[in-house]
Amino acid sequence: MRESVQAEVLMSFLVSEELSFRIPVELRYETRDPYAVRLTFHLPGDAPVTWAFSRELLVDGVHTPCGEGDVHIAPQEPEPSDEAVIRLQVGGDQALFRASVAPLMAFLDRTDKLVPLGQERALADFDSHLDEALGRILAEEPSAG
Repeated sequence: MRESVQAEVLMSFLVSEELSFRIPVELRYETRDPYAVRLTFHLPGDAPVTWAFSRELLVDGVHTPCGEGDVHIAPQEPEPSDEAVIRLQVGGDQALFRASVAPLMAFLDRTDKLVPLGQERALADFDSHLDEALGRILAEEPSAG
């Protein structure tokens, strides 16, 4: 059985209303983390930046505005649109990206063939991977006091 699905798409990095440029973005989905997708943004002159968020958020966001916290995804206005806008935010800083929906949906279809949406829990090793990830996170936390 395959363990991952990946694709590369071009997205527009929206610097301002007047300025944007196209960048390659790697999309990755792995069975060891079946609820998440990872997007790695390759900005010119900078080290690649990877964001991980819910696969379901990406599925829903190409059709209707959704997301809370650091990641928001919505169809490009006016609707109906063949593009989606992804907003990533850290504190007061944010980055906006616009992507064609077709390659995102093609990628999501491939993830669904690997692990159908809603069937993530059926992966046998998921609980052990979760325990391992939580152990790493807790080990990295600075001790209080």
